Amino acid sequence: MTTVIDGNETAERIEAGVSTCATTLREAGVTPGLATVLMSDDGASETYVSMKQQTCEELGIRGYHHEIDPEEPASALFDRIDELNADPSIHGILVQMPVPDHIDKADVLKRIDPMKDVDGFHPENVGRLVAGNARFKPCTPHGVQKLLAAYDVETEGAEAVVVGRSDIVGKPMANLLVQYGEGGNATTTVCHSRTDDLAAHTREADILVAAAGVPEMIDASMVGEGATVIDVGINRVDADTEKGYELVGDVDFESAKQNADIITPVPGGVGPLTIAMLMYNTVKAASLQSGVPVDLP
Repeated sequence: MTTVIDGNETAERIEAGVSTCATTLREAGVTPGLATVLMSDDGASETYVSMKQQTCEELGIRGYHHEIDPEEPASALFDRIDELNADPSIHGILVQMPVPDHIDKADVLKRIDPMKDVDGFHPENVGRLVAGNARFKPCTPHGVQKLLAAYDVETEGAEAVVVGRSDIVGKPMANLLVQYGEGGNATTTVCHSRTDDLAAHTREADILVAAAGVPEMIDASMVGEGATVIDVGINRVDADTEKGYELVGDVDFESAKQNADIITPVPGGVGPLTIAMLMYNTVKAASLQSGVPVDLP
């Protein structure tokens, strides 16, 4: 019987712990603050930011939201980031991607104070992650780690395959799995669009993480018997529904679960953990900046 991971349940447990830590900070006179910055007319981005702000309110984190006209020059965004960097009431800063084409994403990431970089994408924080001394783990890969732990999936000695090499998921996921310590110690392979015979690699995986952004590319023929399959993908495909589309992952769920022992659905798998770990990082940032210790879950 295949176990279908309930990401909402795990996220709620983590968020409860984060809320307790936020209370500890407030009682010490520190209210964790997260600033979101949106410089886009993209509807999905607006939805993501709204969800993050709503979760802040629920967990006792003060949310600040800033919108900048996407037609404005890069200086408008950089000046706002500088203001937030200098504001002691702001402990975490998240610039919602994508930003307009006339702005260099790398410059945006470098502009954020690394102590407030709760996405974990500043070069300093990436370097700390690779070195095995992470300050802030990127939210989605960290969420995958939490899911694996919640379902007692042993990473030590496991053959792990990550499909996708993005800076947001693929690369940091591989780094976390290969690190020495809890949640790591896996023999880790990274596959991508130039990998020869992808299925030959994925079938060998004890833990298969799909993060390529290609709808339902992984099916049963690519999954070994007894594997744990973590689907990070979230793709809109045309469908005969009221909205005219449906959300699917990078894994063909109905097919892959024939071979998998444990599998995540889309939606309801990894997704809820991304916001939970953002709240986790924000509270951690407030603790580091204030010197008030908390016991994060």
